[in-house]
Order: sequence, then C-alpha cells, then structure tokens
Amino acid sequence: MRSKKMYLALALATSMTALVGCSSDSSGDTETATATATATATATAEASSEGDSGLSPGQVPGVDVPDGQIDDAVGKLDGIAAELMESSKIPGMAIAVVHKGEVVYSKGFGVREVGKDDAVDGDTVFQLASLSKSVGSTVVASQVGGGVVDWTTPVVSELPWFALADPYVTQNVTVGDFYAHRSGLPDHAGDNLEEIGYDRRQVLARLKDIPLDPFRSTYNYTNFGVTAGAEAVAQASGKDWETLSQDAIYGPLWMASTSSRFADYMARTDRAVPHVLVDGAYEAKFQREPDAQSPAGGVSSSANDMAKWMTMLAADGTFDGKQVVEPDALLPAVTAEIISSPSGTPDTRAGYYGYGFNVSNSGAGRTQVSHSGAFELGAGTNFVTIPSLDVSIVVLTNAAPIGIAETVSAEFADLVQFGEVRQDWRTIYKNAFEGMDEPMGELVGKTPPTDPAPAQPLPAYAGVYQNSFWGPATVTDDNGTLTLAIGPKDTSYELKHWDGDTFTFDVRSENAPDGTVSQATFNGNTVTLEYFDGNGLGRFTK
Repeated sequence: MRSKKMYLALALATSMTALVGCSSDSSGDTETATATATATATATAEASSEGDSGLSPGQVPGVDVPDGQIDDAVGKLDGIAAELMESSKIPGMAIAVVHKGEVVYSKGFGVREVGKDDAVDGDTVFQLASLSKSVGSTVVASQVGGGVVDWTTPVVSELPWFALADPYVTQNVTVGDFYAHRSGLPDHAGDNLEEIGYDRRQVLARLKDIPLDPFRSTYNYTNFGVTAGAEAVAQASGKDWETLSQDAIYGPLWMASTSSRFADYMARTDRAVPHVLVDGAYEAKFQREPDAQSPAGGVSSSANDMAKWMTMLAADGTFDGKQVVEPDALLPAVTAEIISSPSGTPDTRAGYYGYGFNVSNSGAGRTQVSHSGAFELGAGTNFVTIPSLDVSIVVLTNAAPIGIAETVSAEFADLVQFGEVRQDWRTIYKNAFEGMDEPMGELVGKTPPTDPAPAQPLPAYAGVYQNSFWGPATVTDDNGTLTLAIGPKDTSYELKHWDGDTFTFDVRSENAPDGTVSQATFNGNTVTLEYFDGNGLGRFTK
C-alpha cells in the first residue's frame, strides 16, 4: 500500500543520535584504548548531568523535559483535535494517551458515519490499516519469547511450499527479514493480486514470480512480505494467525474490541465507517476488506484498547503485573534493523525500521517508535511512543489519509519534548499526503487523439489471455463494448478505444488513487496491461 499505503516510512520527523562506538583490541591499540576512555568519560559526564550515572550516551537526551510539561501537552489535545477536525472536515477521530502506565487521555471527536448522529468515543472501533504491523509484531515477539520461533527462523522451515525468485533467498529469508522489509521483494509486492480477488495463500504462492532487489540491503515496504513472516509464525504455533493474535495479545491485554478478522469489525455496533472525499465532501462510499493481508493491515481496534497495548509496549512487555511478551524478544522489534529513509544531506537525521515499527530520533535527542496506517478507501491512523518519557499517543480516523493522525501525534510529541510546536506539521503532512494522491498512468491528464487510428473489429480482441502470475484475463465483446475481466472474482473493467490497438480502462481501488488510467495495448495475440505491469509481469498471451 506507489500509493498512500507507504504509511509511512515518511522521514519527515525522523532523526538520529550519533553514538560513540568503540571496541577493545587484544593487540593493545593505543588509539582504540584512548577512544574507549574518552567515550567512557563522556558517558559519565553526560549521565551525571542527568542525575543518573546508569545512563549510556545514547540514552542522554539533548533537551530536558520539566515537570508538568507532559501534562500541559495533554491539556492541549482538545484544542488540537478541534482545530484539525474543523479544518479537514474529516468525519471522526479518537485519541488516547498513556503516561507512566496510566491512560491520561481518551476522547472521541465527530461521528462514526456522515449523515448519522452516532458519536465517536474511546471505544469506537476503527480499522488500523498498517498500524496492524506493529500490533502483529508484538504477536510474533510473544512467540519468540515463548521459544516457538525466533526472529531468525527461516520462513521456508515452517512454510515448505513458500518460495521467492532467488533460491538462496528462499532458503534464507527469515521472519525478521520480512518484518524489516528487507527480503528484496519490491515495494508493495502482491497488493494488486489481493485487489483482484486472490486470497492470502494464493498471493503468497505467486510472490515467487516477482523479480527481487538485493537481499537484506534494500528496504521495500511490503504487506505480503510481513504476511509471509506472520504465516510462518502461525504455522509454528499450531494456530491460524487470527486465533494466535487473540490468544497471545488481545486476550491477555483485555482488548475486547480488537480483532484480526474483518467479520468481527463489521459485527461491531460501535464501528467507525470508512470515508473518502468526493467533490469536497466525505462519503461512506467504500469498505476495505483486508483479510488476505490481515497481519499487515487487518487489525481493527479502539483507542481504549490500543491504550492497553501501548501500556504493555512501554512496560517492556508487562501488563497488569504479568509478562505478556518477553523483553528480549520485544527489543529487536522496537529498535533499528535497517535504514528506511537514508539521509539526503550530511546534517539530516536518518530514519530506521525495526520489526514492524518505525524507529527514529527526535530533535530533542530522544528515540521515538511509531507507525502509521492508511487505507485509500477510508482510514488513517498513527501511534508514537517516546520510551525515555514513558509517554505514548494513538490517533485513529475514519477518513482516507490526509495526514491528520500524523499531525496530531507530531504536534503532541513537540509539546511533550519542547513545550511548543516546533514545526508546521499541518503543512508538512498536508503536502506529503497530497503527493501520494496523484492518479497513476501515462495517459492521465492527456486528451485522446482527435483523429485516432481505427481499431480492428472488436471480436478480433476477444479471447482468454494467459499469464502465470496474474492468471487469465478474459476480453469479451458485448454488442460493441470491450470488457476485461481478471482474477478469481472476475474483476471487470470497460475498455475504451484510444488509438489503434491501444485501449484504456479506469481503475479505482485501494492501490489506485481516483483518476488512475491504465492502457491495454494489444499486439497480435498478446495484450499488455499497464496497471498490472509494474514489475514487468503485465503481458498476457492468447
């Protein structure tokens, strides 16, 4: 989920702290010894300034937070939410804040569905979209801590039918590799297979046909990569992923309104309905059904339930006096595993990704752990935790993502750390999300030829065109109208003549912003579908 579903490895607020790193040398290297002594002295001095000699250099923040500043930040959330609801006109939003193990803020704003009076509150259930990755990562961590699997467990050891394009990668790609988005699969690989009706197993089985980028040195955000890792963990546990999530995390945390099953979300009476912007007004027009990629995007939850999850996360896996996730299993997930957003200049802080979590360092010199979620069809979510201050915020909205959830979290994080909002996050996120909303296709915005070359008689194009990755595409001539049908559910598109043997079809889906136009180019007994050709796999043969 190129689309807004990149949710976000946006490095708009990421930062990094330079750490002094040295190692001892058995040869007695004088420079190494000197560097080690210098680092130790620096650490001691910095730690002493914080009043805690146990702090390492990487734990020492650059900006102190005075007493009462976090409370003041919480007190400003009502105003921030009200302003953003008014300026954006999104239908509904819920916010929760946890500080030192206590829920210090939980409130809803707006309505669950436009045109109805049902108000959003802290118990209203929203679709989390890709915030599900962070939640699912804690499910995996629970199994790592229990000895069921490890982050380094090869996926093929649990899913022997699974394969990728490179035999070496197939044998070596691990659960952690997929959760860190470093398997080599290209960005959002497999998403369009889900869009045309393939289920989870069918999508995962087809990933073997997709060309790979370099293994473990390339960061590409993939929903079905995460799903593959999760399926391996579920297999090792002897349960399906949805049941495992309930038993390992939702049940122990008393998250009674949380589920990884779409049917459970739809059955909730206090449910936020997704909305999209149509001609300047929000409408409840689509419903995203994400079961195929449930580990990556299929969790539904409330702000109050997510507050319990954030409480556990901030307490190193402990909740209500019980160890739900072992700290050693959780730590790799919430710390840097790969650079997700390289520095563009020498003075720019980089962004990182752990196992299902974004990891960054703020301008205050504090580590932040976060994730966003976005459904183009009507959901935008975000959470941020600042471990050194033991404070976390989650923001859930029921509108197609425009950066509102991220803006609330970013302004709150600034207020917590600096006592003021340091950046114009409203403009920053507005501009970032606008750029992700552009329709796709070479012919977008172009005028059809005034004197196009004629097409062949339409029956000449009709037939079944085969493709090993996408499956068959059927072109039919129905009384002068060409129709393309593809996928297990025969997802249909009307083909409109453009020029010669080139036709076009409109696409509106989770992966295609409004206004997307694809070419269908016939050439003898083949047709190439532009929208499905992102990885060079879009040629079909009759």
